[in-house]
Amino acid sequence: FVAFSSLQSSVIAIAVLAVGLVVMSAVLSAALMSFSVHDLTVLVVVLAFGLGLGLMTAVALARPLATDLDAIRTTVKRVSSGDLEVRTGVARNDELGMAAEAVDEMIARLAEATEERSRQQAARREFLAAVGHDLRSPLAALQAAVEALEDGLAPDPQRYLRSMRADVDAMGQLVDDLFLLSRIESGNLTFAKLPVDVAELADESIEALQPVARRHEVELRLEADGRVAADAGPAEIGRVIRNLVDNAIRYSPPGSLVTVRVANGDGARVTVSDQGPGFPPDMLQSAFEGFVTGDPARSRANGGAGLGLAIARGLVEAHDGRIWAEAGEGGKVVFALPTNS
Repeated sequence: FVAFSSLQSSVIAIAVLAVGLVVMSAVLSAALMSFSVHDLTVLVVVLAFGLGLGLMTAVALARPLATDLDAIRTTVKRVSSGDLEVRTGVARNDELGMAAEAVDEMIARLAEATEERSRQQAARREFLAAVGHDLRSPLAALQAAVEALEDGLAPDPQRYLRSMRADVDAMGQLVDDLFLLSRIESGNLTFAKLPVDVAELADESIEALQPVARRHEVELRLEADGRVAADAGPAEIGRVIRNLVDNAIRYSPPGSLVTVRVANGDGARVTVSDQGPGFPPDMLQSAFEGFVTGDPARSRANGGAGLGLAIARGLVEAHDGRIWAEAGEGGKVVFALPTNS
């Protein structure tokens, strides 16, 4: 039988066939009164053959249609039960085929959305664990210090107070990071772009992180091509560089080197490299998502909820720049800002 190119053509063919059979039956019925017995016998045989052929044709046209409709119905029912692996399996070149293709695309997108939601839920759980750890540790230290001071058991009260101040600063920094990341992700971050020297910002950032580097026994080095100009928010780009250098310090082994390279090119480019374990290939993109850490156990030991790179990416992209990590020996993160206007 002929395969029709559209569902409308199939329905029209069945309707025309049905009307034709009715008309033929009416004409033959009217002619029966003037036919002989022999002629009537031949006519009945021809009529029976025509009816049989018509019914076979109608069934042949309707059966694939019914089968494919049932396949789509069954697929939708299985999807409503949570099966996102099923597909219709309908391959037609008509409207029903287009509908089946749309259903398959909808299922694929639903599966992707479900997978993304599961990934975000896992990231949220990791975030809660990280923030809980980063808040619980200084809170426990504060509680112990306060109890020691209250009971008069602190041999050096000034040292206890300095330790308490450091714990309060750590919790304050975490809260500030959370608020900043929230503003970035909601699109509510505003700042003024000014002509800045990125090399100078890098030098100031390195100087500010020297105490952290000394505690980790890590050397910081700046390599710059003289003045590297850009139109940027000084505080925001300084924050990016500090986050990248701080992340490099925390992942560097004692006695190693962290290098900050600032260069001119198609705009300002800053490269922060260390001699630590580097980025696994499967984390080159996810490393810049909030609450993601390269080594959860190590990150917990070194501190940090995995917000530094996410904040850095948000600030760089707010400047219409790009930031990326490179695989290989040692960690390397690069960000580039547009040409100074």
